[in-house]
Amino acid sequence: MYGMSPRGYYRWILFAAVLMLGWAAPVFSEEAGTGESEDLMDLSLIELLGLEVTTFSRQSQLLSDTPAAMFVISQSDISRSGARTIPDVLRMVPGLEVAQADSSTWAVTSRGSNGVFANKLLVLQDGRSIYSPLYSGVYWDTNDTDLNSIERIEVIRGPGATMWGSNAVNGVINIITKNAGDTQGGQLDAVAGNVRTEGTLRYGGKAGEASIRAFGKYFKRDGYVDDMVNSNAPDDWDMLRGGVRVDWGYSDNSTLTFSSEMYEGKIGESIVTPLPTPPYVVIGQEARDGSGGFGVLAWNRTISETSALKLQTYYDRTKIENIAPRETRDTLDIDMQYLF
Repeated sequence: MYGMSPRGYYRWILFAAVLMLGWAAPVFSEEAGTGESEDLMDLSLIELLGLEVTTFSRQSQLLSDTPAAMFVISQSDISRSGARTIPDVLRMVPGLEVAQADSSTWAVTSRGSNGVFANKLLVLQDGRSIYSPLYSGVYWDTNDTDLNSIERIEVIRGPGATMWGSNAVNGVINIITKNAGDTQGGQLDAVAGNVRTEGTLRYGGKAGEASIRAFGKYFKRDGYVDDMVNSNAPDDWDMLRGGVRVDWGYSDNSTLTFSSEMYEGKIGESIVTPLPTPPYVVIGQEARDGSGGFGVLAWNRTISETSALKLQTYYDRTKIENIAPRETRDTLDIDMQYLF
């Protein structure tokens, strides 16, 4: 390990901690399934019609009252799918096109016009936009989270610009994470193999009236096999990520939520250069360093049975290096909504 960068040490320390705590997992008193969402296939027709969603009108309403082509992925669906990334989870949505270009690059869109740089689909995480203003698309390789902490994913296949702005031309994907109070106790999720190594450790607890959840996640994935050179392509991918969420219901009609995540990793890419003579193409290797983080503070107050006030602000920093176009971006967003 001589010459390893500080980031490399952090990755191995986190992964070693995940494996060591795996032996102690039985001592956690809380069941890992606490607060799990119901499987939609187990719901009756009456219960299914009573399923509440929030993305279409930015307030809670019955799915049956939503005048849109809308699909909901529950936590149970995610667990049973075996998917390890958010784009792979989205493959189960009817009418949504998901294609994978290499080990770390996806093309996701709705209603056609799919491509790696597709820019007409708005993607949100708890109301925070995760698309890049550089091309109005999503870097799926750096936008990730603990899949076990997702409560549901709401997908609208159709225009949503009236509520969400100009980027929601062909649809909206809203990734909604669980309340920290629903993820108490510890949970370990680990995968090891000759192609992929991954570990996620999550723990939730109480601090007075507030519920807290923290997680750490590390994964490393080898590049795809390149048939032309009969070896792995230079598109290997690794990422270290950590996050925390705090939910505080400080009164009967008001709640305060804070969530934050930070990440750092390296994403390999294959650069294909055409030649006029044999072998006609040369495959080069390029790696880009991706790092960043965000913090979200949301305040909700119920004024009456028919009115509520929501205030959310977030700060997001993204930094991508070693490949053109480089991007260093700081985003500050404040959103206030009054429902009546």
